[in-house]
Amino acid sequence: MLWQGDGASRLKTPAILIMPGFDHKDRRKLSLLLKKGSLSPVLDYLSSIPPKKVIGTLIRSFYHPEGLERWIAIRAFGYVVDRLAQKDMEEARIVMRRLMWSLNDESGGIGWGAPEAMAEAMAQNETLAREYSRILLSYVWEEGNFLEYLPLRRGALWGLYRLAKARTGIFREIEAWKILKNYLSDRDAESKALAILALGYSGVRELCDDIASNLSDRRIVKVFLEDELKEISIADLAAISLDRLSCKDQ
Repeated sequence: MLWQGDGASRLKTPAILIMPGFDHKDRRKLSLLLKKGSLSPVLDYLSSIPPKKVIGTLIRSFYHPEGLERWIAIRAFGYVVDRLAQKDMEEARIVMRRLMWSLNDESGGIGWGAPEAMAEAMAQNETLAREYSRILLSYVWEEGNFLEYLPLRRGALWGLYRLAKARTGIFREIEAWKILKNYLSDRDAESKALAILALGYSGVRELCDDIASNLSDRRIVKVFLEDELKEISIADLAAISLDRLSCKDQ
């Protein structure tokens, strides 16, 4: 059953959330730290700030299309939402629903960075992962809440890779591989690459042949891995996932 958990029950709930923000000086300092592209100084700065004060500012930083700034903001968002969840889980759920609402056509927006941010929050907090992982998966499933706009769908695929790496048990429990396997022949290079990365954590060896079929795909993609933007070939990513699945031992 795909639809389970708190997230599913409130999928279409408008999460209109007004959060107290930074003053201009605070926002400028955070912006400068994000632009440096290093996560640790950002987390050090945020550690002493109440989570609800900074969430809105981080979400606005998702709208930077290039470079590391948006990715560091997404990573920091997960840290902040986890802190919020530890204090008040319902407040964290409201934030997650706000992101979900931004991906809804009725919101009037686009939801830049929302799938990635949801995934990062799940990577940091197991309760959120259990409640919202199926919702994230539904964004790449044509019979679910499929994201028609390719950049958003790529974001959801990156999110599933992040979930797979950080919460491998939950990723396997929701059987995400059954949907992600369809992306192994996707025409979009980045979508294929992200699916390959995620499926390396699936533990499903019957995928070995399909993943191996991409060892000849030398197209280069740019993906955010290990807190860096890396340019790497689909073939190399396929080799990494084949090794992770221990396909040679079959």
